[in-house]
Amino acid sequence: MLEDLVKRTWTTVALAMMASCLPLPAAAQSYPNRPVKIVVPFAAGSGSDIVGRLLSDELREGFNQSFIVENKPGGSAQIAAEMVAKAPADGYTLLLTTNTAHSANPFLFKTLRYDPVRDFTPVARITYIPYVLVVRPDSGIASTSALVQKMRANPGKLNYGYGNSTSQVASAACVQEGGVDVAAIPYKSMPPVLGDLIGGRLDFAFVDLTSAHGHIKGGQLKPIAFTLTKRSSQMPDLPTVAETPGFSGYEVTSWIGLVGPAGVPRNIVDPLNAELNRILARQDIRDKLAELGAETAPGSPDDFAAFIRQQLESWRTKIAAAGIQPE
Repeated sequence: MLEDLVKRTWTTVALAMMASCLPLPAAAQSYPNRPVKIVVPFAAGSGSDIVGRLLSDELREGFNQSFIVENKPGGSAQIAAEMVAKAPADGYTLLLTTNTAHSANPFLFKTLRYDPVRDFTPVARITYIPYVLVVRPDSGIASTSALVQKMRANPGKLNYGYGNSTSQVASAACVQEGGVDVAAIPYKSMPPVLGDLIGGRLDFAFVDLTSAHGHIKGGQLKPIAFTLTKRSSQMPDLPTVAETPGFSGYEVTSWIGLVGPAGVPRNIVDPLNAELNRILARQDIRDKLAELGAETAPGSPDDFAAFIRQQLESWRTKIAAAGIQPE
């Protein structure tokens, strides 16, 4: 009897020791246990950068781990997107993407070194941001109609800048619908567009409200129209471009979301999604984003995946309607 008991005891101990040597299932391993990099495809001070830094601070608190923003501007977000697409699928390199990388680029460029659906794992949709048509306060332009009239009176003499696909498409659509001749100047990101507009080197620009908010509030830029189909509750007195005769149905807006490389496991994606949704549900965060012109758009990873596919078709139509030829 005693011998049998000893044998059973040693068998139990041996099995326990063997089990302890096996790797823990992925779900049991803690994430994150080292700093997470969030790659932003535009320069510091851009709308996506501002949102990314706000969220990285909150994720740091929620996970008790560093979330570091790394700006990788250039190539209309292609540099950052390609970098993250090639990163290990372990959840430690993420992309704060926008409609530039994931909706517009496939139709703005003849070739891309990444696929917006196949090469990424959707984590969460975060915000959508309206764009506004801005000029200098001393320009004498007070409306979209006045801007169009000035462009028509000075063919080929006015210019505008764009620093992302939303700005490019919004501008091209306005120029095409207005039937005007005006020069387009590309930039790597929106902050230098704003700087050159304020400095008098540009005549107008379509910019995200998040980047332009401080300049508008400080009186350096004058907004004359939103790119939404309906007026914004944040600036109800500001008309939309669509209210201008000849521009019925005009609408261009942008979105921001978080993705990882293809193959990030669901047990990493789901906690990230849950924490982001918890953050976006907080009234103080919603208020901060509203002050910047951004509105929250929480949802599941599957919701975001479906949204990305829908937006590809939407931007295909917008770009074709704007008469933009892929480069």
